[in-house]
Amino acid sequence: MAADFNWAVGGEAGDGIDSTGKIFAQALSRAGRHVFTSKDFASRIRGGYTAYKVRTSVDKVQSVVDRLDVLIALTPRTIEENLDELHEGSVIIYDGERTTMQDVEIPEGMIGLDVPLKSLAEEAGGAIMRNVVALGAACEVAEFPIENLDSALEKRFKDKGQKLVDNNKEAARAGQSYVADEYDHEFDYDLETTDEDYVLLNGDEAIGMGAIAAGCRFYAGYPITPATDVMTYLTGRIERYGGHVVQAEDELSAINMALGAARGGARAMTATSGPGIDLMTETFGLIATSETPLVICNVMRSGPSTGMPTKQEQGDLNQMLYGGHGEVPRFVLAPTTIDECFWKTVEAFNLAEKYQLPVYLTADLSMAVTEQTFSPETFDMDEVEVDRGNVVDEATIDDHMSESGGFQPHEITDDGISPRAFPGTADGAHMSTGLEHDEQGRRTEDTEMRVAQVDKRNRKVETAREREDWSPREFGDEDADDLVITWGSNEGALAEAVDILDDEGQDVRVLSVPYIFPRPDLSADVEAAETTVVVECNEQGQFADLVEHDVLERVDRVNKYNGVRYKADELAAEIKSTLEAGAEA
Repeated sequence: MAADFNWAVGGEAGDGIDSTGKIFAQALSRAGRHVFTSKDFASRIRGGYTAYKVRTSVDKVQSVVDRLDVLIALTPRTIEENLDELHEGSVIIYDGERTTMQDVEIPEGMIGLDVPLKSLAEEAGGAIMRNVVALGAACEVAEFPIENLDSALEKRFKDKGQKLVDNNKEAARAGQSYVADEYDHEFDYDLETTDEDYVLLNGDEAIGMGAIAAGCRFYAGYPITPATDVMTYLTGRIERYGGHVVQAEDELSAINMALGAARGGARAMTATSGPGIDLMTETFGLIATSETPLVICNVMRSGPSTGMPTKQEQGDLNQMLYGGHGEVPRFVLAPTTIDECFWKTVEAFNLAEKYQLPVYLTADLSMAVTEQTFSPETFDMDEVEVDRGNVVDEATIDDHMSESGGFQPHEITDDGISPRAFPGTADGAHMSTGLEHDEQGRRTEDTEMRVAQVDKRNRKVETAREREDWSPREFGDEDADDLVITWGSNEGALAEAVDILDDEGQDVRVLSVPYIFPRPDLSADVEAAETTVVVECNEQGQFADLVEHDVLERVDRVNKYNGVRYKADELAAEIKSTLEAGAEA
């Protein structure tokens, strides 16, 4: 029996694939099993292939793999799309009464279970529950206690009335009973349950949770895949803490609303994806020049232009580093795991206010839509620290007044960080402009003041380099001759790839970098390695370019840009091949 169990449901957009997958993932997590999910979906409301995959184990899982044990196929294409992951003994659950599935052929060596999903659902109360019937059938195949599915169904449907909950439970048991009664087969699966209590959430939800914990009280956004779930999570939750969510008419409005809230003293945030970042770039410069603390979340997807909205890519790095006219000081943070999305969101708000700069918080589609299990202690709210930076009040504001008696929000300081006064602070009235300005915020074209203000704003970044810890995370064999560097959501697949490489006798040291700017100095690490490989999901190797720029040495590259995330076994093979090619050169 496999150490982990891999399940999927597939069909067309509009078939309830996402909700079905989430119900099963929640049932597994409530049963004390670790879960890691992945989605494949089309950029349309109806039609087009879509799938939801769940990998589960009693041990932690951090990546998808090329194996499917049970597949719920609602269309013939579902089988075709997953044929390379199905194996001898894989179970395919389908409804042979469905017109499109009547002539379906089950590949040799696999087990086909023809279950009348629609008919059984109608008997339980409605055809719409056919996917729940399939979940019940899957529970029987996997020997997974259906009581765990009950709790997930209650969570999903409790707001719609007990009758609907009961009907869904009946539908699940109809699927379970049908397989038990009609198929006399010993399936090679037995899903162990534990007493562990796990939290199941995706990267967008973790960012939203981190924002609330950090004290964010205003969010403005415009719906865009794959960032929308940040707004969805905050809506209805942030209001409990005195906050507000505004769905703006477009991305330009969203960032300017957030800017206004930040000027008003609130911790504010917006989230979007690549096309939205393009539109927000002009205001990004205003944020930096006015020295307003603001967090901009960029959940990357395949570009350029509209690109592939529902596909994976890490192609926005250069845009976040260099986008905008003039020289704009900024920070760029890139969480490398779903739980780190929470903590890096908190850190992003602290950095924004401590240094009065715009902060890009960047995730990507794979991280945004992937749901993973964590222990509740992973998000210990007692560990959250809020630092609002150099805020002055009535007792200290006199130290920051001009000779004429005006407050100086852009005061020239040794560390580049000026005093900040919230609206309503006595004697703290001041103006703010996107034009170059003097220490009081009044526009100026004085050459000496221009140089002083530019130097001051950039000096904040140098101050941050000295005061903050920008270290990467390290794992693998610390004494290995070969070094692998990555950033963003690749860490999970890479962590499992390291185990695969270790089994094959290939030792590597890994540095996973969550800070893009400022970033750690990797010169000594690269110099000490025989071969350095940079792993990322783009064609040009944008982070590899940064490493080469910093360390003045060439590095090898493993790049993927077909819109699909890395898998652990695939990544292990790519790294091994790259290292072998380098050794032969």
